[in-house]
Amino acid sequence: MKNILALLPILLLLQFNAAGQDVIRLQSCTDSLISRQVDSLKALYEKDGHILLKEASITMESEYEMPVVVPLSQGARYQFVFIGEYTSRLYEVRMFDWNEKQVVFQQKKWGDVDGNIISFAYIAPQSEFHMMKPLQINKKKKKNLCGYVMLFKKVN
Repeated sequence: MKNILALLPILLLLQFNAAGQDVIRLQSCTDSLISRQVDSLKALYEKDGHILLKEASITMESEYEMPVVVPLSQGARYQFVFIGEYTSRLYEVRMFDWNEKQVVFQQKKWGDVDGNIISFAYIAPQSEFHMMKPLQINKKKKKNLCGYVMLFKKVN
């Protein structure tokens, strides 16, 4: 009984400490312009022999990366797409392998022709998890920015 009473303050301390930490929570969002772009890109890539593996709309904050972890198979051809909110000024995607080595970096600006869309092909040199970190910077709207990520795999 004494052991249980001695552990109680430690357990309470651990619970309060864990509850006080900030956690990134994935929340979906809706944007009609992004939805039209998503539909067009899905049709384009599916026509080109890709299948959609994963997709998600994500609520983002300006200047904060949103990590997306996906398993990739060795030798397979993938197409990663990030669509940011049209009013943002800068869009970036960094991709890291399991050893946290940056293997892809792309950046677009608002004035670019397809400025709010970043798309790149990638062939995984080995089967392992990769982390994509999309980011967008918006000077007027700091929170509740809408973003969309898709991962396609080439099948033929």
